[in-house]
Amino acid sequence: MKLYNLAYRLLGVRFGKNVRLQGLPVIVSRSRGGVCFGSDVTVKSSFLSNLIGLYQRCVIVARTPQARVIVGDDVGMSGVTVYARERIEIGSHCRIGANTKILDNDFHPVDPALRLRASNENMGVRPVRIGENVFIGCNCLILKGVTIGDNTTIGAGSVVTHDVPSWVVAAGNPCRALREITEADRERAFHGEPIDSETLAEMRRIWDGAQDPSRFPTQNDA
Repeated sequence: MKLYNLAYRLLGVRFGKNVRLQGLPVIVSRSRGGVCFGSDVTVKSSFLSNLIGLYQRCVIVARTPQARVIVGDDVGMSGVTVYARERIEIGSHCRIGANTKILDNDFHPVDPALRLRASNENMGVRPVRIGENVFIGCNCLILKGVTIGDNTTIGAGSVVTHDVPSWVVAAGNPCRALREITEADRERAFHGEPIDSETLAEMRRIWDGAQDPSRFPTQNDA
């Protein structure tokens, strides 16, 4: 174990198995277990660890004693900020693109009188939940109170201010669902080439779990 991994543990950060820290991230936890990583997580913080170009190290903060940042298994992130005053959950198998920021609070009050009196208090705070197997493109902003459903893709540069359903491609400022993910996306991915039996079986398993219509809520439901 690298010395800085041990230092993070002593500061109350919990790691699963095979967590890979490429470069030195900034991890702040105000309580033991405030930041928890699952197994097989990759956190890229060095400039050349992701050739898309990182503006910063990963910054992962549980800012208050009650705050929690929970990262599932097999998650990858590059130069990402995750800043919680209450709770941010990132499901297993997520890929979070370079320079994305995930925030569960406003940092300062919107009301100007409150901001003058106590600029670091009385701010809006609501938890964020990102489902499983979500792909978030680079340079996205995920704001307080948002839930992103399982297996969804968020386009690069999106500003997510409202819930996004499962199994959709969503993008924009503000971010909205553009279309459902269908089997046609599988065909595009393989460019008409034959799919080996093992990959096909795994894809069928995933698609079998998508047959419940509740996995395809309308934009009005989001």
